Amino acid sequence: MKTNLIIKMKKYLHRKTGIVYALIVPFCVLFFVSCSTVKEQKEKPNVILIMVDDQGYGDIASLGNPYIKTPNIDGLHAQSARFTDYHVSPTCAPTRAAILTGHHSNRAGVWHTVNGRSLILERETTMAQVFKENGYSTGIFGKWHLGDNYPFRPQDKGFDEVLVHGGGGEEQTMDYWDNDYFDDTYMHNGKLEQYEGFCTDVWFENAKNYIAENKNKPFFCYLSTNAAHSPYFVADKYSDPYKDNENIPNAAFYGLIANVDENIGKLVDYLESIKLMDNTIIIFTTDNGTAAGAKIEKGGDRLDGFIAKGYNSGMRGIKASMYEGGHRVPLFIHWKNGGITTGKDINELTAHYDVFPTLVELCGLNVKEDLKFDGKSLVPLINGNTEEFEDRIVITNSQRIENPEPWRRTALMQKNWRVINGTELYDLKTDPEQRVDIAEQHPEKMAGFKKAYDAWWEEISPSYKDQPYIIIGHEAENPVNLYCHDWHTDKVSPWHQRHIRTGYVDNGYWLVRVEESGTYTFKLRRWPEEIHLPMNAEAPVRPAKPGTSVTESKKSKSLTVREAKLVIQDYESAKEVDPSAEYVEFTVDLKKGETKLITEFTLDDGVNIGAYYVNVEKQ
Repeated sequence: MKTNLIIKMKKYLHRKTGIVYALIVPFCVLFFVSCSTVKEQKEKPNVILIMVDDQGYGDIASLGNPYIKTPNIDGLHAQSARFTDYHVSPTCAPTRAAILTGHHSNRAGVWHTVNGRSLILERETTMAQVFKENGYSTGIFGKWHLGDNYPFRPQDKGFDEVLVHGGGGEEQTMDYWDNDYFDDTYMHNGKLEQYEGFCTDVWFENAKNYIAENKNKPFFCYLSTNAAHSPYFVADKYSDPYKDNENIPNAAFYGLIANVDENIGKLVDYLESIKLMDNTIIIFTTDNGTAAGAKIEKGGDRLDGFIAKGYNSGMRGIKASMYEGGHRVPLFIHWKNGGITTGKDINELTAHYDVFPTLVELCGLNVKEDLKFDGKSLVPLINGNTEEFEDRIVITNSQRIENPEPWRRTALMQKNWRVINGTELYDLKTDPEQRVDIAEQHPEKMAGFKKAYDAWWEEISPSYKDQPYIIIGHEAENPVNLYCHDWHTDKVSPWHQRHIRTGYVDNGYWLVRVEESGTYTFKLRRWPEEIHLPMNAEAPVRPAKPGTSVTESKKSKSLTVREAKLVIQDYESAKEVDPSAEYVEFTVDLKKGETKLITEFTLDDGVNIGAYYVNVEKQ
């Protein structure tokens, strides 16, 4: 199942932007249509959505990369509708919010990966909820990254079977302490369980077990790998083929992709063996541009510069960039019983929020009348009808702050045109690397694009007032473990376990909603509960793993915590710290309602930091 096809960008026709304004917000109700290319089905198809982390458009052999080997992804590419101008958010959590809701990530409340802005808004409806309402079984395996507390967890958003790591990646703050991709502890249906094997293997093997249990009813399986996100931990047998090649920036990164590719092949073989392949829609995509498959030239911007090493399909920028390499990624859709079996390039401008309405149409799902999408079904494009997409505008941005700002690290796209930050203009037809800013040569076009953006911003910005409140005192999750990853702070919250080890100096607040008035206990910790360390202790160093790229963890730093403080509603109190205790406990009577939770540790040198972990329980 190999192909040597290399996708080439279609040369876009220049069109006037005069009719753009009416098309900038495709916020439309989906209607079901029949089509000649996608066959109508009496039996609902299964759906497997594969989302690989940090793999860019250029990190696939069949898309032109001369260094990497991806035979199974290539095989899928050869039998799929391939969207060559498909765009996501430049970072992971926003993309996941958009693809699961059919809304722009800003509307879904997710425009950052930390700081409480990776929490999907409670009001959002996910495709898992809609599939479930339509009689589907639903399962997620791998990375969620849209909230680890009620009401944001996968099980709160429509998933029946849940096997996930914590946060946005292993080794992050809310992930189980010292997880390192091998024989780790994950959250399975609300409980921590240890699993043998490499993380990606665990996700795929348990997904296959889930499929076996649900093969007699339609299922929606979300296979969302943490690979190839950092840390770049993988067995040497996968990374060795890429070592000692001066053209490859990171051998372990390619090794992680090689393991994902191997698992995709095993999944396809399994589906064929149980005769489910023909009526299963398989979607393959990734969440942002490459993280480590390309390296920016010396002296260039760390994210936005031109490529000096590796392969990035001729695009400028990498993950988190507003330039093309930050957000243009692969999207393949295969469904034999639906007639989508032949490799076909679709070159119109498409986006992550199109996937949900596409599945609604392909699967014939009933949706509530008030469920509207920012995206459009891609079925017309699969059938060769491009009319609805002719003058479409897609906007993506990387905000990474508390409140979004107009044009902040933004790309506005229409056909071959790219407007960057409202000031730069590029024509990909003549300048695919975005090297020559031609904004001054096209003042009328820039004015039209800015008018379109302003109207979009005016329409979407009222949704920013909706806040993501973690709920405490609810029967769905009591006690609640809060993590500094979700602090609202002007700095970057301590999102990685290395920050905990080294005593990251910062503080912030959690937005919480007290579900019921009553008595609550708060346990303030420096170390996570699972390692049972005293407040002022040092954590042991996690050793390296022979035969893998797993490295020794950072050495930890002992902090002498003298005093702990808790502030919530009208309560404020401080206590001296027993250095041999695991936590400092406060008992508080709270009223129902929304509030901020603030904690503070005072160190012996007078420095103040927040409690990295807080356990809250309603009595």
